[in-house]
Amino acid sequence: MINRIQIQNFRSVRNIDLELGKLNVVFGSNGCGKSNVYKGIQLLSAAADGKFSTHLSDEGGLENVMWSGNSPLSAGQPRRMVLSCQTDDFDFEMQIGFPDKLPYPTHFALDPVLKEENIWVGNVGRRPSANVLRRKNSAAFLVDVDGHKNAYSDAVYENESIFGHLGEPHKYPEVSQVRETMRKWRFYHEFDMSRKSSIRTANIGHRSPALFSDGSNLAAAFQTIIEIGDAELLTEILADAFPDCSFYCENEHSLFVMKMRRKGVNRPLLASEMSDGTLRFLCLAVALLSPRPPSFFALNEPENSLHPLLLPALAKLIVESSRYSQIWLTSHSPDLAEHISDHTSFQLYELANESGETVIKSRG
Repeated sequence: MINRIQIQNFRSVRNIDLELGKLNVVFGSNGCGKSNVYKGIQLLSAAADGKFSTHLSDEGGLENVMWSGNSPLSAGQPRRMVLSCQTDDFDFEMQIGFPDKLPYPTHFALDPVLKEENIWVGNVGRRPSANVLRRKNSAAFLVDVDGHKNAYSDAVYENESIFGHLGEPHKYPEVSQVRETMRKWRFYHEFDMSRKSSIRTANIGHRSPALFSDGSNLAAAFQTIIEIGDAELLTEILADAFPDCSFYCENEHSLFVMKMRRKGVNRPLLASEMSDGTLRFLCLAVALLSPRPPSFFALNEPENSLHPLLLPALAKLIVESSRYSQIWLTSHSPDLAEHISDHTSFQLYELANESGETVIKSRG
């Protein structure tokens, strides 16, 4: 379980330190920076998956994501973005900055550079003896399977995490285990509900124990739960949300498609005919009831497009999922938090924006 997240100099977050529980709700008004904290955690997972630079480019590049507000720097102190997480088993930190000034012209003067990366294992703090990865720029030292700290001999590209270079997981088992843990975190933010999206159309399907982040394998993931997952709970949650409807997947010559039967309608309704809110809730249900739940789920404003009458079912869904996975939930709906509190206790953070900076307004 993730016990602590620290983010510095990322978008509106100058310096924030969050202690996490099993179920975490981050609440605040629009523009307070909830999504920026969510994206900071997502960037950690992207680094573990070897996609750090690509993910950062999608966010607008380092120049746009680096904190640009007022923050006093000591003389000679480098401008760094710092992301770190502490779990039951390891502590990981990465520091990102701009390239050093080069003596020749370049179009890549604003590329992100991994200035430092460190992993400490064993839940004993940041002791030197627990440090199994120590990287500064392109020089990296890793502890191998025999417990020896060796210089990593392969070329290390300055704009990617060391995780993107590991090709021998058996040689560096502790570092590899950290990578595998972080890359398996799941994030759900937006589902494509456009008329021609994969969610609304028939697609070639295969057994899918996890919903893709964009929801494009919805029908196959739904059917996977029906066959090898908790079909009874899925049916119960959907019945709570849509009492006059039932949902099923149909396989038409290997093309999987979602359909819905509604009381009073004499034919099944296709996914292309369902409302955005109906499909969004369906995606959330399939994602959170995965037959192979991850150690960590992150949901960004799942209540968007949902009618308030769906919030009790959504709260029940989130609480059920938290039995197997740690949940990070950002929301601007106090009603959703209240419905969750009807079922269980949780870690609550309220964020605010003060002079362009995301700060913790209250915690509970």
